[in-house]
Amino acid sequence: MQSFKKTPDQVKATQLLAGPCKWIMLHGGSRSGKTLILIRAMCIRAIKAAGSRHIIFRFRFNHVKQSIFMETLPKVLQVCFPEVPVKWNREDYFITFPNGSEIWISGLDDKDRVEKVLGKEYTTIYFNESSQIPYHSVSMAETRLAQKTELVNKVYFDCNPPTKTHWLYAYFFLKINPETKVPHPKPELYAEMQMNPDGNAENLPDDYIETVLGSLSERKMRRFKNGEWLDDNPNALWSHDLIENQRVTVAPTLIRIVTGVDPAVTSGESSADTGIVTAGVDAAGHYYVLGDNSSHGSPHTWGTEVIKAYHKHQGDRIIGEVNNGGDLVEANLRSIDRNIPYTGVRATRGKAIRAEPIAALYEQGKVHHVGIFPELEDQMCSWQPGEKSPDRMDALVWALWELGGSEYGADTVDEPTAGDYVDEGGWL
Repeated sequence: MQSFKKTPDQVKATQLLAGPCKWIMLHGGSRSGKTLILIRAMCIRAIKAAGSRHIIFRFRFNHVKQSIFMETLPKVLQVCFPEVPVKWNREDYFITFPNGSEIWISGLDDKDRVEKVLGKEYTTIYFNESSQIPYHSVSMAETRLAQKTELVNKVYFDCNPPTKTHWLYAYFFLKINPETKVPHPKPELYAEMQMNPDGNAENLPDDYIETVLGSLSERKMRRFKNGEWLDDNPNALWSHDLIENQRVTVAPTLIRIVTGVDPAVTSGESSADTGIVTAGVDAAGHYYVLGDNSSHGSPHTWGTEVIKAYHKHQGDRIIGEVNNGGDLVEANLRSIDRNIPYTGVRATRGKAIRAEPIAALYEQGKVHHVGIFPELEDQMCSWQPGEKSPDRMDALVWALWELGGSEYGADTVDEPTAGDYVDEGGWL
């Protein structure tokens, strides 16, 4: 059985986690051992305090289920606590230790599940990939850090550093409340530590740092290899402030709603996500981004997410890019729901040419995000013309382009097919 040996960075992190600080963030490049050492610390706390309850949050439940519950948590238990038997509850997604302590997982994108888990009190709350989680969700969850045990209640965070405009930077480096800008009452209880893949090289494939991370664009390399907190990309078409200034919580009555789809070419672990973004337009010509349901997985997986998004938002049409998938995109969607209204679009011009008019709408104050879409917004504020455009951003551009109609001089559009003329009663 594989034994566990902490890296020097993990030794320092363990000392920090065992110290007096209550709010602790481990930040840095990809695959630097942050998640493993935080889950190990949480397990130690669970074993130490009988009957204690702990929870790991991530923005999307499917991500925390796959990444933590099915991969990292079992690995930590196997290599760090091989003699400790735990019971796995795969219906409500928590484990129970012999002393009655529990570790739960939850996404913050599932209202019913969030209400269920926030009905309990916790000794430790861990926000995994916290750069993807909006601050208001964090502050809401922290109200449940109220279980009384022999332990000091603590909050853990980890992230690949976003930009300095992100709330995490204010929270841990400026040590202020990101919303009110008021200094923390006890700033000495907040601590952060950088961990980068170089410090975890002994646990990584030989070529990962130089070949995989070394092949990224300069900006992505600075984030995912060097673990730097960057300023907003001055060459990007969007900025976080541009999006934030027009954000709303509720959309008005919309006259048309579409779901844009940028399908992934492959479905392997290293493949891109399929971008799935829903948006609508009102009678005044303002646009509202309603949802980001982008998905990683097989064609059936992302196809199901597209259909769910279309029905959830009571959409009028699905818009799919067919440059890579051709007719297979439509065939995949119709295998799940044959009655969907669908239009295929084929990109005949550069990504920047399509994206720039959409960015101009943001600059004019005409596009509003209904809520927060961390992954989508991070892509928007990181991408610059000349780079390969990312999945979520592409789906957004297709949706808004469709809603804008001929205003932008649309790319090639496939002819609607017979399925576009089916209503609930059958063929028209």
